[in-house]
Amino acid sequence: MTHYRPQSFEVKGGPQWGRDHLPLLRAKLAEAGLDGFLIPHEDEYNNEYLPDCAERLAWATGFTGSAGAAVVLTDRAAVFVDGRYTVQGREQVDQSLFSLEDLTGAGVSGWLAKNAVAGSRIGYDARLHSPDALDRLKQGAKKAGAELVPVEINPIDAAWEDRPAPPAAMLQPHPSQFTGEDHAAKRTRIGEAVAEDGADAAAITAPASIAWLFNLRGGDVMRSPLPLGAAIIRKDGTATLFVNPEKVTDEVRSHLGNEVALRRESEFEAGLNELSGSKVSVDPSSASAWVFDTLHAADAEIVRRRDPVALPKAMKNEVELKGAAAAHVRDGGALVRFLHWLDTVAQSGEVDEITAAQKLAAFRGEIAELRDISFDTISGFGANGALPHYRVSEASNLMLSPGSLYLVDSGGQYPDGTTDVTRTVPIGEPTAEMRERFTLVLKGHIQLALARFPDGTNGGQLDVLARLPLYMAGLDYGHGTGHGVGSFLGVHEGPQRIAKAGSDEPLKPGMICSNEPGYYKEGEYGIRIENLIYVTEPAKIEGGEIEMMGFENLTWAPIHKALIDVSMLTPQECAWLDDYHAGVREHILPLVDGTPVGEWLIRACDPVCGATP
Repeated sequence: MTHYRPQSFEVKGGPQWGRDHLPLLRAKLAEAGLDGFLIPHEDEYNNEYLPDCAERLAWATGFTGSAGAAVVLTDRAAVFVDGRYTVQGREQVDQSLFSLEDLTGAGVSGWLAKNAVAGSRIGYDARLHSPDALDRLKQGAKKAGAELVPVEINPIDAAWEDRPAPPAAMLQPHPSQFTGEDHAAKRTRIGEAVAEDGADAAAITAPASIAWLFNLRGGDVMRSPLPLGAAIIRKDGTATLFVNPEKVTDEVRSHLGNEVALRRESEFEAGLNELSGSKVSVDPSSASAWVFDTLHAADAEIVRRRDPVALPKAMKNEVELKGAAAAHVRDGGALVRFLHWLDTVAQSGEVDEITAAQKLAAFRGEIAELRDISFDTISGFGANGALPHYRVSEASNLMLSPGSLYLVDSGGQYPDGTTDVTRTVPIGEPTAEMRERFTLVLKGHIQLALARFPDGTNGGQLDVLARLPLYMAGLDYGHGTGHGVGSFLGVHEGPQRIAKAGSDEPLKPGMICSNEPGYYKEGEYGIRIENLIYVTEPAKIEGGEIEMMGFENLTWAPIHKALIDVSMLTPQECAWLDDYHAGVREHILPLVDGTPVGEWLIRACDPVCGATP
């Protein structure tokens, strides 16, 4: 059995947190002579999933989503969420204390422009904001005649009496058999990229970039094998890694070698000061305003460039792609066992959401290579499934009773790859509407999977392919269609993205993306179908003139046929579905052959349109 920190189902956050903590925060603001404070979700490392000690937004407001922000003034306060978390925000935030606002559009900056008081001083922690985001906030405050001022001590940290200690997980070398490239070669080519940007060095603060660059993994961030720290890499490929020494073993020192100096993380400020007079590349979207302020004070010349690691990390090499494929087959075996269990035992109406999540974790836990789940499983039945980023708790836990849909979004962390997959399963007989909506989502999923596109195409240009069947029925979903995925790193990775407001980053061969259109009927049920796919090399199309890239599938798990209205599928879509299920059978059946699960899988993969393979 694999041992990792199991998913917790305790109730976290909620309105009482805001009621308890808002007065404590306002008292600290008064002591500091401040009229307000900005609270982003992000931590000092711009993480999406945070260590417990960095859950400042949740502590202050009760909102526990993975994206959001808050502003606390002396007489009013607001919490900002996006479309994924509108319902969760209403449930977790006391709206007599906080107004609930839209994070997108005008967002926090627009709210400040309308609500900040002229002459007021609103504090912010420069370590928690990117300079670009901070500039927008300053513009909003300026319109109101207010001033944003940096604080030395975060007032939330000062007010949070039982704040957990910072994480200190040990660093582990990540072998070349999984990375396909040693860190010396990586440092050389990243150093060359720094020089091409016209810089002498680059400051790297993103934990995933540090993990990839030095072929290290850690355990400081829940569900992601990330080490917290910072680095400076010079144009000659030499580097300094700033991490707390208790995380470093002799094996790590030997792995890093003589070209990587090790210093305490607390010495990062001194390391930046030592770059005085140098040209330093810094990413304004990931590094904090504090890094920029420190370099500016040191008289370094700042070169605003994207993190030089971001694109190479996203473009997986042949070894990483083979590893991802192997991890998905391994993971698919556990998922198929779970889907069989859902189609048999869980149809009884005597299973609840927590039990289902634990059962899936148990199946994955039998895989020797599993290091962790890649995020807390979204296990949502009925109305809970209509919350795209639902997290089941003891308070929200529903029974899987006949007559609705169960949505499960989950993944695993393996040394050779990270998985992320969503399936929707009927409990009892689905309604005609459920089948129609599911089939519309499936049609969009297939159209994106089949896409061919020329070099230079970005995810925003492809997003409509997944939405069009829903659009034609007057429907949509309120989240992106696809995100990047790391290689035994974070389950969410950039710079690529497939969404309405997608990244301008062109899709490149080797990039792994999710394909996850959905539909959510508030208060009733949710639908999502998610596979991971990767971008293929450009290739000629017979009779065509331009080489085109496309997508290759990584995820292998049956798509529930009881939810498919075959009459709505085109011949091309039917062929894709049958081919996909033939692939599921080919890859996964050897793991379960000769068992009741194997017999179920054969039936689940029988063609819906063509002859039996």
